[in-house]
Amino acid sequence: MKTAITGGAGFIGSHLVEHLLAAGDEVAVLDNLSTGRLENLKGVIGHRNFHFVEGTILDRDAVDRVVAGADRVFHLAAAVGVNLIVDHPLESLRTNIHGTEVVLDAVLESGASILLASTSEIYGKNTSDSLSEEADRILGSALKSRWTYAAAKGIDEAFAHAYWRQFGLPVAIVRLFNTVGPRQTGRYGMVVPRLVRQALLGEPLTVYGDGHQTRCFSYVGDIVPAIVRISEEPLAYGNAYNLGGSYEISILTLAERIVELLGSGSAITLVPYEQAYSEGYEDMRRRVPDNSKSFGLVGFEPKTTLDEIILNVAADYKPAKVLDPARWKITLAS
Repeated sequence: MKTAITGGAGFIGSHLVEHLLAAGDEVAVLDNLSTGRLENLKGVIGHRNFHFVEGTILDRDAVDRVVAGADRVFHLAAAVGVNLIVDHPLESLRTNIHGTEVVLDAVLESGASILLASTSEIYGKNTSDSLSEEADRILGSALKSRWTYAAAKGIDEAFAHAYWRQFGLPVAIVRLFNTVGPRQTGRYGMVVPRLVRQALLGEPLTVYGDGHQTRCFSYVGDIVPAIVRISEEPLAYGNAYNLGGSYEISILTLAERIVELLGSGSAITLVPYEQAYSEGYEDMRRRVPDNSKSFGLVGFEPKTTLDEIILNVAADYKPAKVLDPARWKITLAS
């Protein structure tokens, strides 16, 4: 099978590339390397079934080159991360909305199927006990850049659904909840790699706000196979599916667990949101996925524990001076 992946040099995309090549696919990747890195693909560069095109999803010619002849497309390219969205809202809107429209048009003409990677961010400030795919979206002011990403990804989903209804485009949507693992960096606001890095270097762990906001973290090694299975299921077309972790934890407790697990002597410091980002920044107090729909479709169940996630992220971090892994509390996950 021939597969095309936008954003294939990114954290999740690179793991997807490896998974599909191992399954025997021919894989073509489009990435502009703005947040993705060629280093993420170092294990597959030179593989006879791997092809890379440097370019943006805003460039229709580049998209056509990668999508041509593909049986299926995974659309992962996006402007991601709280820091990037807050600092560059206009660029983020153009990439996440117009770029997705370009990709959908190209895939429609090519005759391929497509899976659109969306996000739990679309639920906004909805703090329900567990968020189903039909849960209401509760967003803050349209004038606050914090909600730019959530608004754009909601429009992406609306575009995808409209292409399915109006043109019969075989498109499925997955909403990812805080996916974590090797190759993810804290550069754009991802909390686990940022806190792990600080703990390994003996720096204070910076927890934003009061630290009582809660999340469910999922491991990339659990998420990627589920994405592929959903892409292969015709019943998924025209629908959205949550994919997230099952263990809810506050960010403050997460920081404490990272310090303990890694044997770090780091202190934990609370940083006000207006100091970390900008005045008027808003966060979600709680975000818990209901995975029952994806379980019913493809049997998705997160297997990797939070401790294993933390240790795998730590093992992937390779600065000049870090804590001795022999001090870590449990054995690294395989």
